[in-house]
Amino acid sequence: MRRYILILILFFGWCSVAIAQQEVSLTFEEAVAIALTKQIDFQKLQNQQDVLRMERLNAQLGYLPRLTANSAAFRQVGQQFQQVEGELIVTNEINSIVTGGLNASAPVFNGFRQHQLSKATRNFEEAGLLGLERGRQEVFNSVAQQYLQTLLSEELVKISKENLAIQQAQLEQIQGFLDAGLRTIADLYNQQSEVARLQAVLVDAELQWERDRWLMAEILQLDKEVIPVLAPINLEVYEQQWLSLPLEDLYQEARLGRRDLQQQHKLVEAQQRMLAVSRAEFYPQLNAFFNYSTFFTSLDERTFSNQFFTIFPQRSFGLNLSIPIFTNFDNRLHVTRSKVNLKNQQLDLHAIERVISQEVKLAYQGLKAAVKRMEATTIQLEAAKEAHLAITERFRLGLSNFVDLAQANQQLVTAQSDHAQARYTLYFQELQVKFAIGEELD
Repeated sequence: MRRYILILILFFGWCSVAIAQQEVSLTFEEAVAIALTKQIDFQKLQNQQDVLRMERLNAQLGYLPRLTANSAAFRQVGQQFQQVEGELIVTNEINSIVTGGLNASAPVFNGFRQHQLSKATRNFEEAGLLGLERGRQEVFNSVAQQYLQTLLSEELVKISKENLAIQQAQLEQIQGFLDAGLRTIADLYNQQSEVARLQAVLVDAELQWERDRWLMAEILQLDKEVIPVLAPINLEVYEQQWLSLPLEDLYQEARLGRRDLQQQHKLVEAQQRMLAVSRAEFYPQLNAFFNYSTFFTSLDERTFSNQFFTIFPQRSFGLNLSIPIFTNFDNRLHVTRSKVNLKNQQLDLHAIERVISQEVKLAYQGLKAAVKRMEATTIQLEAAKEAHLAITERFRLGLSNFVDLAQANQQLVTAQSDHAQARYTLYFQELQVKFAIGEELD
């Protein structure tokens, strides 16, 4: 009975874990697509782009006249003054009044303010689009970094499992040798210790893999208790495409391809336009206007239609000239603020140029180092395999001791791990070069 109860407890415990943690398979392209729809900073950039688009549209429509309509209906109760046959008569009346009007105004000359504002808002919108594209590349880069780290952790788990299986088989072999009197009990204990050590290594590797998967889920903003299972990717690298180029050529490509640098140039140009907008406040403003008004009163016995549309309508139109003489330094304040904004954008431009130069150099050097490390770990792995094979055979024949075998095992595991890390590092460093020069990532 207790046995059945224990089985039920284990079964329901396994079911609860399976329900609590749901796995979802993802390719790299799917992970990037999810990140672009869930990443908060990128969503904010998209939302801001809607504002920039409306600001540009608002500035373009500023050339057109402004048209407003107004209407009011109210009642006056009390003394009403009327002039009848030359006499002013005061009577207590209830007067119902309805008014209506139409007003239009259009800029004729405003110091080219609207022209400069239209160009400035267009520059701001274009800068926003460039920033959005750079933000997309940053999302791609961050997803790629964690995606590769997770795949590397998974591969290290596989390496740990394979080596543990080999050492467990070795343990069984030593047990057989011991039973046959070919090995000492010390060899058996040493191998048991090695198996236990590799079991601990496997536990640490699995824990790190689990952490990386949860971090990947956080980057992708997946639902709670959903953990990704990542598909492998092709780690083929064309490093000579970049290493064959002089560093100065990469600098030049970065100056032409970096979206954030292009964005900053657009922001500087936009602030220059905004400075011209502020200076336009010193010029006279000339506007054309047209006003139409009419009303209806209940004191007049004629019909509403006759009064409102025929008798009382009035029209006025003309030009309005406004010359700034003293405005409490409002215009000077606006010009000063625009100058400071322009200087700040120019400082940001110089800072971005320096950062890009550093990022390109570091990415280039990182790729060169990754290539050398890949070559070294390839030789290291081949040598470790040959050494492990030779020492294992010598140990089987009784020509080598356990210390040599354990050292060969550790060197093989280290070589396998180093080689796996070198492969993923090389692939990531190529992505970093592309990211640094602003090339489209794929």
